[in-house]
Amino acid sequence: MVAALAAVSHAPPAPVSLLAGERTSRIANGDIGIHVRQWGDPAAPAIVLLHGLRGYSGTWRNLAAALSDRWRMIAFDARGRGESSWDAGRNYYTDAYLSDLETVVDTLAIDRFVLVGHSMGGTTSYCYAASHPDRLAALVVEDITAGSSTGGAGFERIVAEMAALPACFDDWAEARAYWRKLRANVPDAAIEERLFESMRADEAGGIVWRYDAEGIAATRVAPDLARVVDLHPVIAAIRTPTLVIRGGKSDFCNIDKVRELEAANPALTHASVAEASHYVHDDAPESFARLVEGFLAGVNAASGSRG
Repeated sequence: MVAALAAVSHAPPAPVSLLAGERTSRIANGDIGIHVRQWGDPAAPAIVLLHGLRGYSGTWRNLAAALSDRWRMIAFDARGRGESSWDAGRNYYTDAYLSDLETVVDTLAIDRFVLVGHSMGGTTSYCYAASHPDRLAALVVEDITAGSSTGGAGFERIVAEMAALPACFDDWAEARAYWRKLRANVPDAAIEERLFESMRADEAGGIVWRYDAEGIAATRVAPDLARVVDLHPVIAAIRTPTLVIRGGKSDFCNIDKVRELEAANPALTHASVAEASHYVHDDAPESFARLVEGFLAGVNAASGSRG
């Protein structure tokens, strides 16, 4: 029994099962190739999904499974991650992510859509909503608010994690242990998905990152402060119906700040998922999907359409 468990621990992660009808493409933004995934009917109303700092487009498969019978779901690997290009100039700041989002939706000719963003993707989403109010039917932001990326316990945790990021691991067992220590609350399947989507074996047999770990870490450990977005005026300018979904156990999305911004802007509302951390869509996928679906139903009822 012990030997069997050890063998599993050292085994590479199994490939993630694709959803029925999952399709991929590549879109160019200058020198950056952006890997895009889609689910659902191309003629259906669109939801565009942006992952977080160390995320990947496949992280949205649970939400796609719940909603893609009614919505066209579009996700892409941010530059430097997954199957998208690494940025030779290491521009891993909001201006670049916003440009990539604009390129994807314009290339796919999506005139009006719902935008969902987690953490880093939430920052991009806030900025897009403030600058393109005519393009969005609704906005959902997962566990980030003004000030989250510049101070507080969650900010300090992420900076410490990125500063101590190992360049490689001896084997899959060591990589598994690393992820399990960082993400104690997520199920084993979520750990295996992270291993498959964000790591690979190199020619020497070690396990390395599939993303530009050094370049991305630098933007958190020693950022160019002139390029860090202050979300206070951005969020104040949003007129799109917006739901902030935060984890009740989150150390990153300050509830008092969420309430302060919500009181000042009638476009905003929020919901907390008590059992979830910063990774609500991982920790509580069913609750997350229900909140998204319920919010969009309310927005559509108020507008008299489906987006």
